[in-house]
Amino acid sequence: MEDVVIVGAGIAGLATAVALKRVGIQALVLERSDTLRVSGAALNLAPNAWIALEALGVAHKLFSLYAPFSRGTITNVPTGQVREITLPPNNKGLRSVHRRVLLQALAEELPTDSIRFSSKLSAIGTQEEGGFSIPVLHLEDGTTIKSKVLIGCDGVHSPVGRWLGLSEPIHSGRSAVVGLTHLPQGHDYELQQFVDVGRRAGIARLNDKEVYWFLTCPEGNDITRNPELIQQAVIEKYAKDLPSKYIELVRQADVSSLTWTPLMLRQPWNVIFGTLSKGNITVAGDAMHPMTPDLGQGGCSALEDAVVLGRHIGNSFIKNGGIVAQEMPDVLNEYVKERRYRVAALITGSYISGWIQQGSSWMMRFLRDTIFYGFLFRRALNAVVYDCGELPCISTSANQNSSNKTD
Repeated sequence: MEDVVIVGAGIAGLATAVALKRVGIQALVLERSDTLRVSGAALNLAPNAWIALEALGVAHKLFSLYAPFSRGTITNVPTGQVREITLPPNNKGLRSVHRRVLLQALAEELPTDSIRFSSKLSAIGTQEEGGFSIPVLHLEDGTTIKSKVLIGCDGVHSPVGRWLGLSEPIHSGRSAVVGLTHLPQGHDYELQQFVDVGRRAGIARLNDKEVYWFLTCPEGNDITRNPELIQQAVIEKYAKDLPSKYIELVRQADVSSLTWTPLMLRQPWNVIFGTLSKGNITVAGDAMHPMTPDLGQGGCSALEDAVVLGRHIGNSFIKNGGIVAQEMPDVLNEYVKERRYRVAALITGSYISGWIQQGSSWMMRFLRDTIFYGFLFRRALNAVVYDCGELPCISTSANQNSSNKTD
């Protein structure tokens, strides 16, 4: 019997385990891969993510590695018009970080035995235990694990979300290519974006010698997992009329970092009206709210989820001196109530942002160039300055109590 089992060792899963550890709970994280899974070379973390990382006690590991952006540009490819964007230079500003470095920073906060790799989930059930129904997980290797709480952080096509009855995510009609380029001679890139009909590309500095770049485009039939073919398709087809400096970054990219994936989202009304928790089972991260990357909020909102989950479960744990299974349905309902409308708004805002920026009609171009970049873009940046709160403080005696229970 485990207190908490988390399915998935991605950003949401590891961050949730760290949040629970901060309040005295050691969760068991089950990961189907044989090592930390990294999809995508890097990601942008907005102020709300840094607030969450500070609550998790991890932000200081990353601050010294990645500097916040102070400025950026948006180039209209057909007209050549360049729009300057000034970003507030503060400690919690927008930064690009290596996804692997973020995952490792989170994993380092956890006991070595808390992540169980090569653990593939085959079925989820429930069982009466002391007059109360608890989750039971069946793994492909024959292992059965009972848990007082089950949290699905198992990605876009989440088995836990499917068990809850959530509808499958839908295709946005677009796909994204991301990559990493190492420039030994250094560079002067900050944050640049290029918009065109049906396409949006970007460049973001990671450090003095590395650059992260991305491209979103209409989903075609040529999506492939072969990195050489991805590189060739971007250079010869999807980015052929983008600025030469962008194409050169793609040409010099670390081929092993290239990924090309369809962009999925969960319909916001399914988040608002769907069953996001049932009994002692809930979801977080992409398992709850897959969204397009147009506001850069996928990883950021997953970090928010972790802190909010840690706060609600932690408050109950501290009050009762342990995890009380009978209390968890109400605790998880409170978590869902706090997150439901927040993430539904992010899904909607991200989709609309991508739709406007890559529209093809004259009206869409007017909305993009005059309304969106003139007025709404700044508001969108302000919307991600969100404080998910802090984790509850746990006394030394509570920590000792948790340690005894674990032993």
